[in-house]
Amino acid sequence: MRQSLEATAPSSPNPAPHRGPPPPPADDWALFLDVDGCLLPFAERPDAVSVPATLLARLVALRASLGGALALVSGRSLTTLDRLFAPERFTAAGLHGVERRRADGIGHGAPSPAALAAIRDEAVVVARRYPGAVVEDKGAALGLHWRGAPQAEVALRTFAQAMLPRLPGYQLQPGDHVVELRPEHADKGSAILAFLEEAPFAGRRPVFAGDDLTDETGFAAVNARGGISVLVGDRAASAAQFALADPAQVHRWLGVPASLPAPPLEISR
Repeated sequence: MRQSLEATAPSSPNPAPHRGPPPPPADDWALFLDVDGCLLPFAERPDAVSVPATLLARLVALRASLGGALALVSGRSLTTLDRLFAPERFTAAGLHGVERRRADGIGHGAPSPAALAAIRDEAVVVARRYPGAVVEDKGAALGLHWRGAPQAEVALRTFAQAMLPRLPGYQLQPGDHVVELRPEHADKGSAILAFLEEAPFAGRRPVFAGDDLTDETGFAAVNARGGISVLVGDRAASAAQFALADPAQVHRWLGVPASLPAPPLEISR
């Protein structure tokens, strides 16, 4: 079944505009972290971000202290995550759960339909009309970004909607200054739940931090398991229990040595 932009938005997020900060990391956590907008600030182009050495070192240390129970849960592909976080290869879910690499290194993914290559080329033609618009080839998914070209939003949304009939089994996924064409029947929540059935995540308290609409399924999943959900940003309507203002505060929460400016953070205990 194909879905529209409206159908992929969370159906019943909880309005909770006065969330406090989350508790500090604990050794019994299974820690799941979104990347863009959570660990890393947004950039006008998806390929313009980089991972500070201090962040990478802290993630490696956290993974060790958690017995390996740390995973990235991102809209980026696993290939892109590996390039960003090189030389590390973290346990991860990519493309909002379409791709998943377990802690033992075994991966699961989805093939890219032949029609997607032609649609990508057509999207590039549309994006070229708007300097700053970006078409991101994610393999089995396609992202259309207008962060650097706000005037392109309507054209890119309209184009994406028009492409759905050519991609059976695909849906539109709205995000922060982006819309994606991606396979149905996968989301961040289902990826987190799959990890929680496997070593070294099984039996631990799940914790997930993310910033975007695509993270709401992850919040719901960890909430249902008695875990901790952390919204990064100031969206009022969300299932998240706790909140941090931006990636700089996420770094402070995780104990990353200062690499991004941040206001004082009072941690809940």
